[in-house]
Amino acid sequence: MQGSRLILLLAVVPLCAAPEERPARVLAFYSKNVEADHVEFAEQAVRFYTDAAKRGHYRLETTNSWDDLHADRLKGVDLVLWLNDSPGKPEQRAAFERYMEHGGGWIGYHAAGYNDASTKWPWFVRFLGGAVFYGNNWPPLPAKLVVDDRTIPATKRMPAVFVAPDNEWYSWWPDPRASKDVRVLMTLDPSNFPIGLKDTITGGDVPVVWTHTKYRMMYINMGHGDKIFTNTTQNRFLADAVRWALQKR
Repeated sequence: MQGSRLILLLAVVPLCAAPEERPARVLAFYSKNVEADHVEFAEQAVRFYTDAAKRGHYRLETTNSWDDLHADRLKGVDLVLWLNDSPGKPEQRAAFERYMEHGGGWIGYHAAGYNDASTKWPWFVRFLGGAVFYGNNWPPLPAKLVVDDRTIPATKRMPAVFVAPDNEWYSWWPDPRASKDVRVLMTLDPSNFPIGLKDTITGGDVPVVWTHTKYRMMYINMGHGDKIFTNTTQNRFLADAVRWALQKR
């Protein structure tokens, strides 16, 4: 009799619904007091990713204050974007290091990866796979890119080669490809060289997109001026890169 009551009770009492998974949170940092072309890119990126977030089922938040780079603000943030700059204060850098060392996600664009002898942030150089800024082309120019690796979700929809819109391309020394922990995804095709007029990249291995495999991160060298989002192929990659970083949570 007791068993019959239990069966009846289970039949009439609804099971609790599983809690809905919260939407992923993406926090984009950018500066307004930097080079005008970098501000232009950041403002366009905010519009682009605001629209992409609706299709990608994540929530985009933005800030112009690098003082927001602290543990309380980063709590619950699944991915950080640096659109046109990087933190300069020791406490901001330390907070970011802790965030990444404990499973955080990062995508940095163009000037976000700039570092030289004056930067004085050894951890960040290691984070980039040892890459230090070496040179650039000027003026910004389109370039043929080779997609080295199309085996991950961020690049699987890319062609083997494509022409990227006008950009100021950075070269690096040491070459990040030399690191065993770096996976290079895109590279300047040698047919571009020499590229530039006032400042010229004359040759060599010039990775433009890569990931350090010990972190959930990607560096993307695109990000100078107002032409970056004018190419459908590149736009697809830029949207897929964020989805890739969120899927790896």
